[in-house]
Amino acid sequence: MPIEEEHVLSFLENASNEKYNSELIDLLIKRINKLCFEECQIDRIQCTLTPLCTRRFLLKLRIKNNLQLEDLPKFCYSVHKNVVLRDFRGKTVVYKPNDAYLYLIDFLDIFFHGDYRKLNKFITFDNWDEAYEIFERRINKDKENFQYYHYGNYFIVKYDDRIHATYIEQKYVICNCNRENITDLNLLYGLCQLFKKIHFPEFRVSIIPEKHVILTAYVTQDVLNNIEESANNDADSNLREYFWSIFPEDIESLTKFTKKVHMELNRNRNLEIKLYLNLETNNYIETEKNIPLRFRDMRLIFNFMYRLYHEFYILWVK
Repeated sequence: MPIEEEHVLSFLENASNEKYNSELIDLLIKRINKLCFEECQIDRIQCTLTPLCTRRFLLKLRIKNNLQLEDLPKFCYSVHKNVVLRDFRGKTVVYKPNDAYLYLIDFLDIFFHGDYRKLNKFITFDNWDEAYEIFERRINKDKENFQYYHYGNYFIVKYDDRIHATYIEQKYVICNCNRENITDLNLLYGLCQLFKKIHFPEFRVSIIPEKHVILTAYVTQDVLNNIEESANNDADSNLREYFWSIFPEDIESLTKFTKKVHMELNRNRNLEIKLYLNLETNNYIETEKNIPLRFRDMRLIFNFMYRLYHEFYILWVK
C-alpha cells in the first residue's frame, strides 16, 4: 500500500519522529517550489487555464506567510490578479476568484485604480483621514457602489455584493470573501458594523473583547401588540405570516451559527433579540470540534437583521 496523507500527518504528530520532521518538510518544500516555478509556469496556457494547484492555493500559502512578490511564481500571480480584475469588471473568467489573496497594493490597483498609489501610502502610514477623503469622493462624486469600515487591523470593503477584507499590518487582502474562516473577533465586529451601517443603522453592534460580538435587533411594542391581533384576523397578513410561521424557523436556523440567541422585553416594552457570535458555530465535524464561522455563514444572520429592520422596525417607528 502506498503512503497516504494520514500516514504523513501521523508521522509529523508523533513526538518521537521530531528529528526527522525537518527533513520531511524540506522534501515537501522542494516539491512545492518545483511545482510552482518549473512544472506549472513552463506551460503558460496550462498555468492560465488549469493551474497545477487547485484555485492557486499555493499563492495563498505564500502570501499569508508574508512572502514578497519576488518569492512568488510571477506569471501565476499575474494571472491570478487578472482573474480578480476581470471578475470585478463583469467579464468571463475561468473560475470565480472567491477567497482570492492579493497584496494590498494590487487590490487597490484593481478596485481604486486612479488613486491606488496614494491610498497605499495613506493606509501603510496610517493616514486614514486622507484615505477616507478619497473613498468619500469616489462614493459621493464618482457614484461608485461601495461602502467600507475600518476597525483596528482590518479594513473591510463591500463593493456591490462582494466583501473584501484587508489585513492592514500583513498588507494583503482576501477578495470575494466566501468560505474563508473569520479568524479574529475584531474582524467579525468590523464586518457586522459595516452591514449595520448599510442595512440596519438603528440596530446595535457591540463587542466583548475575546468573547463575543453581539448583534441586537428590536421588535417594537406596536408590532408585538399587532401580532396577537393578526392571529385572529387579516389586518396584517405579512405580520401574521412571518411571526407565527417563519420567525421561529429563523431563530432555530440562527442557533446553528450563533453561540446564543437571547430575547427579552426591555424597559420600553420592545422585544430585544440579541445574537451572540464568536469564531465558532454550533455545527460540528466528525471529530466533535466546532466548525469555524465563515464569511458565508454571516449571510443568514445579516438577512435576518435586514428583514426585521426593514419590515418590522423602521415602518413602525417612522
